[in-house]
Amino acid sequence: MTAPSRLRLILWNGAEARERAAALASQGWAVDSSLPDGPALLRELRGAPPDAIVIDLGRLPSHGRDVALSLRNTVATRTIPLVFVSGDPVKTEAVRALLPDAVFTTWKGIRGALRRATRNPPARPVVPSSVFAGYSGTPLPRKLGIKPGMTVALFGAPDGFPDTLGTLPEGATLRSGLRGAPGLILWFVRREKELAAGIQRMARAAAEGPIWIAWPKKSARAPDSPGPSEKSVRAAGLAAGLVDYKVCAIDATWSGLLFRRRKPEA
Repeated sequence: MTAPSRLRLILWNGAEARERAAALASQGWAVDSSLPDGPALLRELRGAPPDAIVIDLGRLPSHGRDVALSLRNTVATRTIPLVFVSGDPVKTEAVRALLPDAVFTTWKGIRGALRRATRNPPARPVVPSSVFAGYSGTPLPRKLGIKPGMTVALFGAPDGFPDTLGTLPEGATLRSGLRGAPGLILWFVRREKELAAGIQRMARAAAEGPIWIAWPKKSARAPDSPGPSEKSVRAAGLAAGLVDYKVCAIDATWSGLLFRRRKPEA
């Protein structure tokens, strides 16, 4: 008996992912719908590329876009057929502009879309200029969610970071430390012990708004200073009652995850 074709489903909602996976399995696919985890997901796909990848754009569309850009920028995963499902029309069109040779569909049309994608994989896949191509031309304050009139608290920011931010939206202000109740917190951590020592305090400070936790990119760290990673920052935030919902390349040195307090269960 021929083994079923392998499908990786990327959807950032556990219950919905399981439901969609069951429907795809009924169509004859062997589906992996485990929740994505940044670098671990990409390592998994490089090590054992599936026959197709379905990315739902209805939830966290920028996450789905960035996963797809990373796949296309990696030789081992470049030729995997990509199928994007659902999503806001404007954001979906932005993804289509970056990856015009992918297949775009709705959940109603997923069977036919997968058939087209796997029968006609891109012979010369479009390779975007960078894994951050989706942010090209976007001002940093907008990427970070800084809005007009917002107070932004900087904690541990590198020298010159206000210059890196550039022009802020009208009425937005920066301040150092955690006084008052800022609309947004930017916390820069350089070492694991710094992350562990400060995460509870920062989680409490973020009770009323979002917080970026930023760490130095691997390429910007000294070899003897491993520092935090996306995985360790996410784990620390989740353990402190936060939930992440956006990742961002802040500049050439720093990456960040955006968190909010986890809502209490009803």
